[in-house]
Amino acid sequence: MSTTKPVRKAVIPVAGLGTRFLPVTKAMPKEMLPVVDKPAIQYVVEEAVSVGLDDILMITGRNKRALEDHFDRVPSLEATLEEKGDEKKLAAIQESSNLGDIHYVRQGDPKGLGHAVLCAQRHVGAEPFAVLLGDDLIDERDELLGEMIRVQQATGGSVVALMEVPREAISAYGCAKVSPVEGESFVQVHGLVEKPAPEDAPSNLAIIGRYVLHPAVFGVLEETEPGRGGEIQLTDALQTLARREGEGGGVYGVVFRGRRYDTGDKLSYLKAVVTLASERPDLGPELRSWLEEFVAGL
Repeated sequence: MSTTKPVRKAVIPVAGLGTRFLPVTKAMPKEMLPVVDKPAIQYVVEEAVSVGLDDILMITGRNKRALEDHFDRVPSLEATLEEKGDEKKLAAIQESSNLGDIHYVRQGDPKGLGHAVLCAQRHVGAEPFAVLLGDDLIDERDELLGEMIRVQQATGGSVVALMEVPREAISAYGCAKVSPVEGESFVQVHGLVEKPAPEDAPSNLAIIGRYVLHPAVFGVLEETEPGRGGEIQLTDALQTLARREGEGGGVYGVVFRGRRYDTGDKLSYLKAVVTLASERPDLGPELRSWLEEFVAGL
């Protein structure tokens, strides 16, 4: 199999309007919604950094300044906490500003995920890179991104994260047509369909928000016409790469069977908060006890 340049950079598209969470997202980015005591975006950045991707580019839009502020230092607050001797809170706020080298570029027009990825071209250059979507939080105890990077390095192509879902739910996702790769735990992707009807879906394997992409994707995105919803779809570009042979060709999938928390809609977001809080040693015991009492009283 092919060898390729190392994966060093992560791209996190955060330009979405967050309309499903209005009115709270009228003045606050949806990525700053708290999941227990950290904004959702911090979990995503921490995931990238945990596998060595500390050069991070966020693709932003209007009203996203709070993201930059969160990952920046606040010397006055740090000084106040230091004077009070509150080392725990001081460490907590310093953690977010010391995670990695974070850059920002505006997407401008909201033309879809494919366009957001294309906005990263100048920063990424001619090397493979990861894309992490902020709606999907992957439990830190489960490996996904590191395995995807290994598959990309081994194949020289692009890699998507896949998850089995009930067939009746596949219309909410991009869907992959795959075949096994002999002797390997990953699969080869032969086709991708964006939000198919259940009866038309080639499988029950849904694409979730993690990608490791060969830089050839940029050239394909430049030639990709707007698709569903008038947006440039990343799945359309990956469909082209899946059929391509040679440098940058081929798309592969890692099937994830670990814990994933969806913060993309209100109910799933609430489930994510409760699940993560109930598993924490400082909050879990009392929260689980209260939940049992609360549910029993319904």
